[in-house]
Amino acid sequence: MPGRNGTRVVVTGMGAITPIGNSVQEFWDNAVAGKSGLDILQAFDHSSYPVHVAGEVKDFDPEEYMDRRVARRMGRFSQFAMAGTTQALRQADLNLEDTDRDRVGVLMGNGIGGLEESQKGVRMLDTRGGMKLDPFYFPKMLPNMAAAHIALNFGARGYNNTVITACAAGTQAIGDAMDLVRAGRVDVCITGGSEASLCELGLSGFAVIRSLSLNSDNPQKASRPFDAERDGFVAAEGAGILILESEEHAKSRSAPILAEVAGYGACSDAFHVVAPSEDGNGAMRAMREALEDAGVETAEVDYINAHGTSTQLNDKSETLAIKKLFGEEAYRVPISATKSMVGHSFGAAGAVESVAAVQTIVNRVIHPTINLEHADPECDLDYVPEGARAADVDVVLKNSFGFGGQNACLVFKRYEG
Repeated sequence: MPGRNGTRVVVTGMGAITPIGNSVQEFWDNAVAGKSGLDILQAFDHSSYPVHVAGEVKDFDPEEYMDRRVARRMGRFSQFAMAGTTQALRQADLNLEDTDRDRVGVLMGNGIGGLEESQKGVRMLDTRGGMKLDPFYFPKMLPNMAAAHIALNFGARGYNNTVITACAAGTQAIGDAMDLVRAGRVDVCITGGSEASLCELGLSGFAVIRSLSLNSDNPQKASRPFDAERDGFVAAEGAGILILESEEHAKSRSAPILAEVAGYGACSDAFHVVAPSEDGNGAMRAMREALEDAGVETAEVDYINAHGTSTQLNDKSETLAIKKLFGEEAYRVPISATKSMVGHSFGAAGAVESVAAVQTIVNRVIHPTINLEHADPECDLDYVPEGARAADVDVVLKNSFGFGGQNACLVFKRYEG
């Protein structure tokens, strides 16, 4: 749907760093195949904790994307963001040297920042004193540094910001970026989310509130969205990056247009610091706002990429919200949860899942929700548990809901020029 000035916003490139692949194609191929990227955590000794499973990014070499010295001065989440941006710019065939860089923005989502750097810093403070602290501690730790590094290394001199709304951050960043392009503030926006917080502090913080799965006997099945035996989410890391452009700008350079980002809704539950509203009303309002913004009726939605965390409350409340908004049509719409394969990467989750949403449109295939083996009478919609499904998908609704009652939803559409 065009913005107030008639501007339509399109996706021209994407990048992905995930537990099931370090490129969009590898990520998508494995998602369609229903491959789990979850396993016993390797990054540190977790024997004293009850949680042992995570979604780690494997075989990631930052030097494939940047100079060693540059990489050493970044937090891991910033390295992921840089790698994803490099991939996305390549796919978009966007040479920033030939672009008005004052009109290129960066808007990233992040939930936690360089948490491992804070853990290292406090340990150094306690053992050797504060003056032995890594001089790059702050640039590695601050949540805004992924966006800052992208701007610095690619010369993007336009609007720059970071959305920090927990698990909704990646989705909300893409929505805010869409609004920037619509408003004519920028022609191009590099957007998405990045997160790398798999450390003792992160694991213990979520473990003490009992939000993580304890299923370490079969780690590939630990994330079980909408399954009656789900027992918590699986912490993960990764990044998803999208290049958004005004339709006019994309057409002027004959860019490959993958999809249109057409609608965005965001609101608050105003209910609880970590639990979702059990009545699902906040999630329902965000979905409704996104559809209204896109000028799309519920009957036109072909697929929902769910938040689907694998926690009892989140999956139940999201299902209820969908039923409230769609009515009986809720049973018609296929829904799947990417987190069943990659775990929950917090501020990056919605961005990684937005990559999946666009790939669903491009490839006309819906990836499955894996590990859904036990029926839950309160989660009784079509979650595509049987495997990938071929489908003509023209409209996708993407949901993200985060700690603090943060709700953000997007509508992606097949582009028709």
